[in-house]
Amino acid sequence: MTKDPIYASQEQIGKALITLAAQKALFDIGKPTYDKVVQMLYTKYYCYLPDCYEHPEYLSKVLKALFGRSGDVIAESIRTQLQDFMYKKPIANFLQVICR
Repeated sequence: MTKDPIYASQEQIGKALITLAAQKALFDIGKPTYDKVVQMLYTKYYCYLPDCYEHPEYLSKVLKALFGRSGDVIAESIRTQLQDFMYKKPIANFLQVICR
């Protein structure tokens, strides 16, 4: 069973939006922060930032493990950047998980 091309492109757009928002939030703090998060995502979950579209809990757990409550600042930055796209269910679900 193949995916509908329109759905597939919507999924790719959602993945790209989430990836860019997360990258910007992490790079705003500094490249070492970005590097730590990406490294932990890979070593703990064998995934990359785009994979967090399907598994936002991975990013949430990594932010909490590395930064504790300060990880909320990063999650809030991502939420602010994606605010205009919250009408899309996958993005709203992603934000709900990482902003807990």
